Amino acid sequence: MNKLKTLLASCALILALNTPAMSDSSNFAGPYIGLQASSVGIGAEGKKTGGADDVKEEAVINAGKVGVTAGLELGYALPIGSSMLIDIGGTYIDGAMVLKHTSSDAGDSGDAKFVASQFYSAYVAPTLVLTDTSSLYVKVGYQEASVNVTGDVTQPGDLQGNTYAIGTRTVMDSGIFVRAEAGVTNYDGLESTGKGSTGGIAATTKIKAGADLAYGAISLGFRF
Repeated sequence: MNKLKTLLASCALILALNTPAMSDSSNFAGPYIGLQASSVGIGAEGKKTGGADDVKEEAVINAGKVGVTAGLELGYALPIGSSMLIDIGGTYIDGAMVLKHTSSDAGDSGDAKFVASQFYSAYVAPTLVLTDTSSLYVKVGYQEASVNVTGDVTQPGDLQGNTYAIGTRTVMDSGIFVRAEAGVTNYDGLESTGKGSTGGIAATTKIKAGADLAYGAISLGFRF
C-alpha cells in the first residue's frame, strides 16, 4: 500500500506544479470518469517445499483462466504542449484471482487457497494527440490487491504488481470518450508457510505462488 500511496502523491504533486495550457491537446484535457470492462487471462505458477515427509508433494494452481471483469476509472489529463498530455489516474476492478495449493503429502494433508480481490491501481500515461478526437498512449502503473487465505497457512501480504499497457482514447464533442487498451500486469509472488496445526500443514512447508495477467479493456466515460 505504501508504493501505491507514493505514486498517488507524486501524481498529485505533478498536478499542483503544472497549469494546463490551452492548445489542441485541450480537447482531451481535464478530469474524467469511466466504466471499464475487461477480458482477462491469468497465468500462474506455484511451488511447495518442505512438508512433514518431503514426499508426494503436489502444487495445483488455477492457471490459464480467462474471465471478464468490470471496473471504475478516474483520472486527469494534463496538456504539456499542442500534441502531448500526461494522463494521471487510478482504477478499481471488482474481480478475484484464486491460487490454490492441494497437498497429497501423506504427513501433510492440508490444502490452502489464496484469493486476491479488490484490485486498486494508479497510473501515468504519456499521450500523443493524433487528431482532434483521437489519441494514442502508453501506460505505466502500479497495482495492489488484498489477499485472503483459507487453510493452515500464514497470511501473506498484499498482491502487488506493475502494469504496462498501450491504448487509444477517442473523445467526442459532447465529452463522452471511448478508450481501448491492451496490457500486462506482472505480480510479485505470494509467500506463505504452514502453521503446523494437528492434521494441517507442517510448519516446515513453504508455499510460493506468482501470477501474470494479460488483458484487453474497453472503457466508456465522460470528460468534464
